[in-house]
Amino acid sequence: MKNITYIEDFAKWRNEFMFYIPIHVRFSETDMFGHVNNTSAFIYFEQARIEFFKDRGLFTNFNDPEINGVPVVADLQCDFHKQMYFDEKIKLYVKANSIGKTSLDLHYLATNENDDVCLTGRGRIVYMNRHTGKPKPLTSDIKQKLMN
Repeated sequence: MKNITYIEDFAKWRNEFMFYIPIHVRFSETDMFGHVNNTSAFIYFEQARIEFFKDRGLFTNFNDPEINGVPVVADLQCDFHKQMYFDEKIKLYVKANSIGKTSLDLHYLATNENDDVCLTGRGRIVYMNRHTGKPKPLTSDIKQKLMN
């Protein structure tokens, strides 16, 4: 495994993932070379992130005008380790790696049916006030749900 700046101990890091979603690679997600297009990884990360938040009971009612806190992606990084192809079944794992005052760092891991690592990634999510556009402190309830 190549050196990944956001992972100190790969085996320990990998074992900390508990939540995943299945991804079935669609033909439209591949490019002319027959493998998954590099932009698709970020779509997979988004899908896993949304399902992770739902699973934790977080950020599910964006249309409620009374809710003013929303998670916003501040940065997103992906490392490609093994090509993925049409019709493959992937497990896309996500976890809260660290939680700060107004933001959190999510980490991602994608494995194929042979349990080979295909993708690793991370992204900073900032909790924002939807009316002011300013960062907003994460509540203790949100932090608790993220770490379970």
